[in-house]
Amino acid sequence: MAALADQLTALLGPSRVSVTETDLATHSTDKWFASNPPEVVVHAESAAEVSEVLRFANANRIPVTPQGSRVGYVGGCVPLQGGIALSVARMNKIKEITLEDGVAVIEPGVITGHLQNEVRKLGWFYPPDPASLKECSLGGNIATNAGGPRCLKYGVTRHYVLGLEAVLADGSIVKAGGRCHKNKTGFDLVGLMVGSEGMLGVVTEATLRLIPHPPMRAMLSAGFKSFAEAANAVQRILGSGFLPSALEIADKFTLRAAREYLGASVTPEGDAHLLVEIDGQPESVKGEIEQLAKLVTSLGSICLNKAMGDEACEAFWKLRREFSYSLRNTGLIKLNEDIVVPRGRLVDLVDFAEKLQSETGFPVACFGHAGDGNIHVNIMVPTMDDPAIRERAEAALDRLFHQVIAWNGAITGEHGIGVAKKRWWRDAVSPAAHETHLRLKAALDPNGILNPGKFLG
Repeated sequence: MAALADQLTALLGPSRVSVTETDLATHSTDKWFASNPPEVVVHAESAAEVSEVLRFANANRIPVTPQGSRVGYVGGCVPLQGGIALSVARMNKIKEITLEDGVAVIEPGVITGHLQNEVRKLGWFYPPDPASLKECSLGGNIATNAGGPRCLKYGVTRHYVLGLEAVLADGSIVKAGGRCHKNKTGFDLVGLMVGSEGMLGVVTEATLRLIPHPPMRAMLSAGFKSFAEAANAVQRILGSGFLPSALEIADKFTLRAAREYLGASVTPEGDAHLLVEIDGQPESVKGEIEQLAKLVTSLGSICLNKAMGDEACEAFWKLRREFSYSLRNTGLIKLNEDIVVPRGRLVDLVDFAEKLQSETGFPVACFGHAGDGNIHVNIMVPTMDDPAIRERAEAALDRLFHQVIAWNGAITGEHGIGVAKKRWWRDAVSPAAHETHLRLKAALDPNGILNPGKFLG
């Protein structure tokens, strides 16, 4: 350890290299339960420093795990093979916001919510909104192609990345894309890097697309007697020509946990909850929310509340964001799986979750992005330290993922695969697709130093 730290200190200086017990522990994990300490932590502050680290590591076959805010849910930031934890958290500058071009140029350590706030002050909008937006970094969002509730209307991170600067395993600095909103010059190297989970390169700068911020938004919060009725409302809303900016659903276990944590007075009635958000020009939003309210009422909602404007809408979103904390308040460990099913399978998914709950004895909570079928299925377990309980939990996850695959769903919509979903990776893709991944990895990282041990091996 000392020899590696000494070599890196000689290369970068003492302010960039750390082997303190606290730093090694902090950079050994993310929000998942797995943990493994690196030998050394490097706090890079420029693309040139990232390049120096990777060139050195590649020459000496030293594993490198890129890290940002480390708030992922799949162990993607865990340094499974020790080596270097390469943190870009200090690279946190918004370099440029140019409204004439509709772009922001950022470093990877910029917190997502911070960028949103800065462009909002100027009347503009960066739509991707993962639940952890107040703490997750944009580099991590790019690495996992993060989403959020507004994906239904506005799309995921990939739709907002116009250009990238990334450092490859050999230290080469590659620039792809640019600041033009249309660009078909060569292969889509930007798309190759977005969602690559730190295994093909380390993003050191991104040029992001901005759009004008809608001047008005409004929301409905509706309770239903059953999940089937709420899911039917999702289909009817979309089938009636509405395209909400967000369409969120929650099941009865989630609502019960919220009532215990937040109180019944702030939690909607019923065994299912639907949140609908729309945005646009003030007059059109006012008319549209009234039409939506009539439609949702006709579809059997047992309670309905409306909100107009940012402040009122944020009160509804506060409830939605508290769902995770409500589940944690149960005292159980939340195995949060961001699976995706075809939208017509929403009721099938919740029925399956209830069956899984009765058969395994683990509570299962489902809530999330109904508009695009990306539902967070949370298997609630008392511990993952007890081998017997962990084995049962793994068996429950195995059943969940194989059912999702059988429905032509996806094992991840926004968290990535990392370590947590590695065992289902080969079932989720075709042999030819797997082989293509391996060829790309071998071409860009022939010595396999970047984020080793994750889903590609």
